[in-house]
Amino acid sequence: MGTRECGHICGESLPGIGEGGKTGEWRDRRPVIDQSKCTPFRQNKPACFLCWLYCPDAVMTRTIPVQVDLEYCKGCGICERVCPVGAITMVDEKGVPL
Repeated sequence: MGTRECGHICGESLPGIGEGGKTGEWRDRRPVIDQSKCTPFRQNKPACFLCWLYCPDAVMTRTIPVQVDLEYCKGCGICERVCPVGAITMVDEKGVPL
């Protein structure tokens, strides 16, 4: 029996996009995803999504292809560090079109 069917009352919450506010113009770096390396895209099935799991601003999608909501992304780089296949690279915000 799973924990949802146990009969006990429990709380569950999911992060909400934008709880930290919009990024504005102060972000220095942004994530760029190389879909040819991304596990869900390569396998065409839900897999990995560590970037989604660890993103503190909940701006990564659990979709194929994985996308980033740059309106709320703070450019922290956690997604780049947790990606096991190196599909995410942080790039300089200057000179990169939005």
